[in-house]
Amino acid sequence: MFWVPEGARWETLRAAAPQPDIGKRIDDALSLIELDNPKLKGILDKRFARAQLPDGKLGELVNLISTIGFGDDPSKARDILGQVYEYFLGMFASAEGKRGGQFYTPASIVKTLVAVLSPAKGQIYDPCCGSSGMFVQSEKFIEDHGGKLGDVSIYGQEANPTTWRLAAMNLVIRGMDYNLGKEPADTFTRNQHPDLRADYCLANPPFNISDWWHASLDGDARWEYGTPPQGNANYAWLQHILHHLKPTGRAGIVLANGSMSSSQNSEGQIRAAMVDADVVEVMVALPGQLFFNTQIPACLWFLAKHKKRKGEVLFIDARKLATMISRVQSELTDEVIARISQTVAAWRSGTSDYQDIAGFCRSVPLAEIAQQGHVLTPGRYVGAEEVEDDDEAFADKMQMLTARLSEQMAKGAELDALIRQKLRGLGYEF
Repeated sequence: MFWVPEGARWETLRAAAPQPDIGKRIDDALSLIELDNPKLKGILDKRFARAQLPDGKLGELVNLISTIGFGDDPSKARDILGQVYEYFLGMFASAEGKRGGQFYTPASIVKTLVAVLSPAKGQIYDPCCGSSGMFVQSEKFIEDHGGKLGDVSIYGQEANPTTWRLAAMNLVIRGMDYNLGKEPADTFTRNQHPDLRADYCLANPPFNISDWWHASLDGDARWEYGTPPQGNANYAWLQHILHHLKPTGRAGIVLANGSMSSSQNSEGQIRAAMVDADVVEVMVALPGQLFFNTQIPACLWFLAKHKKRKGEVLFIDARKLATMISRVQSELTDEVIARISQTVAAWRSGTSDYQDIAGFCRSVPLAEIAQQGHVLTPGRYVGAEEVEDDDEAFADKMQMLTARLSEQMAKGAELDALIRQKLRGLGYEF
């Protein structure tokens, strides 16, 4: 945990909340914290004195936050502070829509990645870490399964300076040690961890970015399976992550659905080379409306350099498993996440606990994938969900359905006549 000097503690700020210079006092407190904690230098955003807020609003915010009950237990207080921070990140992403999405990966997607990868000990890497949600959820998973804070070393990179600071603060307030590189930087051209080989990689890269290429990337050692097309970075992210995995490492990546089937430029050849090299382990098709910032359908890629289940890929179709949490937003429930992760675990183990389920999951040999042109869309392989037979005879069912249709058509004719009558009364006969 970092040290907060006496002049920067919350009690001091709370006492000064009514003062008109509260913004400057907060900036000064942040400067004091940086002096005592060199790792935070350049991380804390000292702009409160210049904030364009109505008089008294900043003081009201200080008073409001002061009402949060953190309790006397430091570990619980840290958890509550982290939850508050995560809540505000989520609300900001929701309010900002497309712009806010760069800061935040929806929690249910992060939980799914972490549950399937099951990180334990070692190094965790995220080359486009946003606000550090992957790291936070990984630590939660480890602690929930008997591990402790510090069992993993955290390595991340982020190009957006504001997001880079948010990521650092998200980790600092939870007492988590980290290495986010010496500065915010582009992962492809200014790799902050070139020698890192991680046990786990988790990432939600920006989808389909077209302005990523630089001449210096030609012939790069990361392009083991082929040079990615200059107009789309999807396969650059996949290969960058594979390059940074240990031989025993595993990775989980969120990408646009097009990555599973695109044959434009060199993408089809790279995907075929990855499948034939047996580094693709699991593919999961996700439901729509999970993201704040895009309605592009997405999927999860799980990669491993040395798979436990060689020569096969597990396909999972979760497109129909979402729960709507608002008019425009959906999520995967904890039960659905557990079903996905338990399916993968049973499949990896190779025991009889795993069974193909029509419409949900299927283990497919590489030869069959090659016959399908190396397309990795789960719906192509898992088949249709079995429909329970209600034992009603077809002729009886058709008679019932046609009778219902006849009633609805008759009702429709009545409504048509009523509409004509009303329009005629208004002088609009037709």
